[in-house]
Amino acid sequence: MPSNSNRAAPSLEGSTRIWQARTDLVKQEVAAANAAADAKTARLKALRLAKEAEEAEIARNAAQTAPVKKSRFKSS
Repeated sequence: MPSNSNRAAPSLEGSTRIWQARTDLVKQEVAAANAAADAKTARLKALRLAKEAEEAEIARNAAQTAPVKKSRFKSS
């Protein structure tokens, strides 16, 4: 009959392997979630920068085509 110390060792190794596998799986899931969040952030940043560039272009065009405002005061 095997002793308890011999039976405990494989069980401990098995538990350690299971724990490590679960830890690795959780790390992979977290990395995937972080990558998805980074991709979403990059997409939103690109959209924001494009919108800001478009608004700046519209403002630039409006400033060029706006009529010159005449002063109410005459300069001498």
